[in-house]
Amino acid sequence: MRLRGDFRRFMWSDAITKLGTQVTLVALPLTAVHTLHAGAFQLGLLAAVQTAAFLVIGLPAGVWVDRTRRRPILVWADLSRGAALLTVPAAAWTGTLTLPHLYAVALVLGVGTVFSDVAQMSFLPAIVPRRRLEHANGRLEVTRQVSVLAGPGLGGWLVSTLTAPLALLADAIAYLVSGTLLSRVRAEERPRAEAVADGTPAGGAVADRSRAEGAGARDVLVERRLWGEMREGVAFVVREPVLRRVAIGGALTRIAMGVCAVAYPLYLYVDLQVDAVTYGLLLSAAAIGALAGATLVARVTERFGVGATLYGSAVLVMALQLPAVATGPGWRLLIFPITSALAGVAGMIFNVAQLSHRQRITPEHLLGRVNASMRFLMWGTTPLGALAGGLLGEWLGGYGVFAAGVALLALSYLAVVTAPAIRSTPTQ
Repeated sequence: MRLRGDFRRFMWSDAITKLGTQVTLVALPLTAVHTLHAGAFQLGLLAAVQTAAFLVIGLPAGVWVDRTRRRPILVWADLSRGAALLTVPAAAWTGTLTLPHLYAVALVLGVGTVFSDVAQMSFLPAIVPRRRLEHANGRLEVTRQVSVLAGPGLGGWLVSTLTAPLALLADAIAYLVSGTLLSRVRAEERPRAEAVADGTPAGGAVADRSRAEGAGARDVLVERRLWGEMREGVAFVVREPVLRRVAIGGALTRIAMGVCAVAYPLYLYVDLQVDAVTYGLLLSAAAIGALAGATLVARVTERFGVGATLYGSAVLVMALQLPAVATGPGWRLLIFPITSALAGVAGMIFNVAQLSHRQRITPEHLLGRVNASMRFLMWGTTPLGALAGGLLGEWLGGYGVFAAGVALLALSYLAVVTAPAIRSTPTQ
């Protein structure tokens, strides 16, 4: 019963966070456009800064997550992001808001998200039996996608009603509530036994350190150990064929999402001149399909197995996403939400299946580093995509960068589709 209550608090904390995050997805770039008159490249830079942390600290974050308990990291990440977002409406109220301020807030959001994502994926097996991970991840995705479904529309309404900077208050409050819920979750966590209070490993490394002379030698040993531990996580991903292909496809997907982070507001909101509420609803369409996919993934995986599920869902995402390049004014605007929703079904099945497979096959003492390595290899490319989107937006205009982002989003799944052996991956 206690674990059930802990999982429920964990689930609702995540759902609330995702609701606020979706508000920010709408409100942060619209704050830059409306309040600070940002152009395409500045929008790209804002998106790049928010995801740069995955590239800069993604791998060390996995080591730190493996060395300590994950729940305090989750609480800290939520509270810090909430505090950072509170500064935006405060600065707007006093007339001191600037683009560098938004960049700084985006950086804090990115750092908090890195630690939160890695710790969350590594924390779940501590409160859920591994044989139930598909069901647990599926339930998490249902609540997340309900939040994602409601969030952009809510964000658009808040922007139109309160202005974009004040709309960010919703996300700030969501993070603070989420942190409070997480602080009440209890689980039997087992950080790596060799970790010691100062963050350096015990055993042979400690013995070596005791023989070292001076602080300089100790620092060298600590640094070598840190790099060695990071390499362990990356090496596990590289050796495991499914994770390797998923990482390559994920890297291409995040480049595409970086481009789309610039393309969506530039084309849908600026060029097609939809209002803020409609813009939020358009972005919500993918969540409708993802919600359906989250409810189906456990049954699909049980019926077809992990390998066939990964392969088939990747093929479907490609086929269903590409028609979105035809999105345009008038009735053609409907193409975007329809394709987003359909591709969202297959995309969610793919994401939950690969995450559950990763959590199941990874030894517990490596979970943080493997999750961080996957995040680093995939999400670390997002700032590159965002910067590319900004440059493409300046060069090609709204539709050009939109078509490029959508096409790349579909084609990124070729990394999985061109590996037929994935279909034979066993369910362990």
